[in-house]
Amino acid sequence: MKLRNFLSDRIFLILFYFILMLFISSVVYFNNVIKISVDNIAYINTVGFIMFILYLIFEYLRNKKYYEVINYVTETLKENIINSLPKPLNHEQRLYQQLLIKVNEEFNLKIDELYEGKKENVDFMNSWVHEIKTPISACRLVIENSMYKSKEETLTNLEDEIDHIENYVEQALYYSRLDSFSGDYLINEINMHSLITQLVKKHAKEFIGKKIKIELSDLEFNIDSDKKWLLFILDQILSNSLKYTANNGLIKISGISKDNEKQLIIQDNGIGIKSEDIHRVFNKGFTGYNGRENFKATGMGLYLSKSLATKLGHHITIESKPSESTRVTVHFPKLIDYYRVTN
Repeated sequence: MKLRNFLSDRIFLILFYFILMLFISSVVYFNNVIKISVDNIAYINTVGFIMFILYLIFEYLRNKKYYEVINYVTETLKENIINSLPKPLNHEQRLYQQLLIKVNEEFNLKIDELYEGKKENVDFMNSWVHEIKTPISACRLVIENSMYKSKEETLTNLEDEIDHIENYVEQALYYSRLDSFSGDYLINEINMHSLITQLVKKHAKEFIGKKIKIELSDLEFNIDSDKKWLLFILDQILSNSLKYTANNGLIKISGISKDNEKQLIIQDNGIGIKSEDIHRVFNKGFTGYNGRENFKATGMGLYLSKSLATKLGHHITIESKPSESTRVTVHFPKLIDYYRVTN
């Protein structure tokens, strides 16, 4: 620490000292009761100035080593800087050091979050690439065996695999948009019956191919949401129902209107979810027993549905009885007047 920097940091103290001594000297000199000579006043100022200089020298030497250590730490060390800081000499320095420690802790937490996010992204992409290779390989196999099958059967098989590829691509696209969601949605009034009809038509081939019955009831109600994002959410839920429902099964889609919310219920009579998996089905990358044993799965569908629903102000719950049924409920809370709530 250079002397001029030390003095510049205490410029107001120095100015205060000179103003104070000038004031005291003036009062003493012009006092009519006690007469003090100019020499005595000069002597008082000289002694006071010397004591003040000694104080500044002591304070400078006291802080010099502290700031030299800080300069060394900041200019030389590349890591573990916080733990290398010198012991604070006063309360002010202690507060600043506590502030640095807190900022460092928050910074480390952010770094850990970024690292975990990067790791999760890498894990997802590895899983995604692995899974998307399956329908691509299936397409090649269909093409290779096309000479032994009719044109219609070949095209149907190719279309099925392309649908699988499209679903994986859509998952990756929506996953990449999770962090930028706030700039990419538009809330409108949506008719639930119309939306579900559109969704069922999209999966008509799967319903027909597996001979799964579909029952729609009480869907004539409107909700406020973003149609594109909500359609993706419901598509992931319905895709899961179709995937885990056996041939000749049944899927029921119904609505319920309550005082505080509206609900959309998608229920199937498929293989269900084990009790130890039910609380983790919305976790990122979690495939569970069913996903590992029976089907290839990235474990991202329900995670994306839950995340996007939360961002839209909705939420999803799930109930299941293994080997019997699974019931997924999308809750649409009704808007409550802000002033009535806050007051």
